[in-house]
Parts: sequence; C-alpha cells; structure tokens
Amino acid sequence: MNVKLLKFTKDAEKMCAVAARLCYSASTIDYIDENLTPDKVKDLLGKVIFSGHHSVLEHASFTFGVEGVSRALLAQLTRHRIASFSVQSQRYVKSKAGVDFVFPATIKNDEKLLEKYNNFLKSTESLYKEFLDAGIPAEDARYILPNAAATQIIITMNARELRHFFSLRCCNRAQWEMKDMACRMLNLVRKEAPLLFEDAGPDCAREGCHETFNCGKAWKK
Repeated sequence: MNVKLLKFTKDAEKMCAVAARLCYSASTIDYIDENLTPDKVKDLLGKVIFSGHHSVLEHASFTFGVEGVSRALLAQLTRHRIASFSVQSQRYVKSKAGVDFVFPATIKNDEKLLEKYNNFLKSTESLYKEFLDAGIPAEDARYILPNAAATQIIITMNARELRHFFSLRCCNRAQWEMKDMACRMLNLVRKEAPLLFEDAGPDCAREGCHETFNCGKAWKK
C-alpha cells in the first residue's frame, strides 16, 4: 500500500480559524485574516474543536493518492458519503501485463493456505488474460476478478469528514486494510495541519470508546 497527500488547502488551519471568527465578528474578512496571529489561530481552533462546532473545518480539504489497495477496501470506503473518489476503472483499464493482488497477513502467515491462495489468484489472472486475448471486453472479463484485485484511488475529504473518518477507521475494530490506510492518512495530515488533527483518531483516543462491542485495548496507530 502506498498513500500520498497530493494536495491540500493552503494555510488550512488559518482558513478554518478565519471562518470561525467571521461567524461572531462585525469586521471584514480581510481584517480578520490580517489580524489572526498564529497564537490566536491555535486558541480559536482549540475552542472550536472542543465545542464540537466543526462546520468551519469543512473549508479545508485534503486530497490523497492511494495505490495497492483491494476492491474489498473500496467497497467500505465508498460508504463515506461526504467525500470524492476517483478509481482506476476495471472496465476501461486492461491489465494484460498482470493483475496485482492484496495479500492478507492471516493468509500469508499460513504456508499451506498461502499456496492455495496464490494458485487461485494465478488461475484467475490466467483466465482473465485468456478472456481479453479472445476479444472479451474488459468490462466483462473483470467479472471473474476477486475482491483481492488491487486498485488505485484518489480521495478528497474536508477536515470535518476526515475527523469522522478517522474516528471510525482508525479504530482497533476496523478492518485491517482500512485501518492501515486511515492511519497513514492521519499521519500525513497531522504533519501539515496539527491543530486540526492533533486529537483525531478513534473515540478511545479522546473521551472513551463508543463502540457497542468494545475491544478493551488501547489504540495503536
């Protein structure tokens, strides 16, 4: 898996702070922007995040490039409604050079099952190529590809939705591939906008777990 932060709102923290101050100020936007010092930005964002007034965080957006994740992950990812996704198409992209697959650690750690998994994937890939060579359209040949087939995704979310995403997908009970991706995304945005994400993560990293089935373990990224 490879996760990169491709683009993000310039001065994201200050942008959100300006929006927050504007709501309760008679001053012009330019005046607010010019007079918000770094200390004022930090103080204001701290109050906004603590109070739960997260709508102003929607003015900052972050775009990620993700490679080498499975179609199984994609099915979970698109449940997050307030986000934008662009996915490498199996309909138009023909993988004649070979199909990449994701290997769960539980399978990799079992020698016998790993061999069976590899044999299955190789036979699937071989049949997929045979279909393409026979003139079967890629949009039809893709029907035999499993959830393990790897893909590439560009993801854009605003800071508010990212915080919600991290609260669910960085959780110890999240599916392992999603947790891996989410934690990598969190580490990337925390470097660029620490005031927006310093306390981001699952609920147990802040006030306590809200999951019905609590894992009973401390969160580890």
